[in-house]
Amino acid sequence: MASLSVIIPLFNKEKDIVDTLTSVCNQTFIDFEIIIVNDGSTDSSVEKIKSLTDNRIQLYSKNNEGVSAARNFGVEKANTNYVAFLDADDYWYPNHLENLFSLINKFPEQSWYAAAYDKKRNKNLTTPMDSPIREKGPYWSGEIEDFFKNSYVDCLINSSSVCFRKDFYTSLNGFNSVLTHGEDIDLWIRSALQSNLIFTNNISSQHDLTGSNRSSSIQIHERKNIQLDAFLEDERKNPSLKKYLDLNRYSLAIQHKISGDHLNFKKYIEGINSENLNKKQRFLLNRNKNVLRLMIELQKLLEKLGLRLSSF
Repeated sequence: MASLSVIIPLFNKEKDIVDTLTSVCNQTFIDFEIIIVNDGSTDSSVEKIKSLTDNRIQLYSKNNEGVSAARNFGVEKANTNYVAFLDADDYWYPNHLENLFSLINKFPEQSWYAAAYDKKRNKNLTTPMDSPIREKGPYWSGEIEDFFKNSYVDCLINSSSVCFRKDFYTSLNGFNSVLTHGEDIDLWIRSALQSNLIFTNNISSQHDLTGSNRSSSIQIHERKNIQLDAFLEDERKNPSLKKYLDLNRYSLAIQHKISGDHLNFKKYIEGINSENLNKKQRFLLNRNKNVLRLMIELQKLLEKLGLRLSSF
């Protein structure tokens, strides 16, 4: 039996899936199975997968129910004690699974693990994740005692950099399949409230923000976003979680203001402790939607030139 299962949800990723799968098959650690869950794709994604001959690949097809249901379905099919996730348009460097398994071997009693990652913003700009934990050096590894404090700018993990012990994932009921956006944040919060993350600063994956058919293209009024207020009791007792949630409220408030949804904009800002925002963020909250749109376009232009500008 393999030591680890790689779970890949798939929906219309014909432009990306071969590169993604190739990055898995080329791992230095080879004792794994690959479970691809085709979530009702209507393009040639499945045909492209079938052109590959690696016998570790298992392909399942189901009706379209969204990425969370696909991931949960994949975990149910897993034949190992550990599950690592990878989105069908992201990329693993050759040492990623070796990286994760070294953490598992070093901390076998723990429940979830992750490695640092790069963010591909466009063809001219790829940046390493931004977190205070990176100040410990590129090869530090250990237990994260305050997940939220280390995730204010970039979250410590994403859905292509994390590995769970299967029984821990199952105990959390996995990803919330009702949500279309923020389902990952929801799971990270629930996980961090139960167990400390084991982490390494050794970057071994790339989160591609330029991939095809991304859920971020869905209009905000059509999304089923994470319910941040579900954690009200927890944030009252945890200042780091409160700030982490307020930063997410800030992000959602900005998105709703740009879309002209003043009701939801007001709902989100009412829940924010303004002391948890910096001056730049407070400034942006008070700008009108046209100014915000202009600033976003400026940010995109600068990123194309290889420069990164953010509100953090």
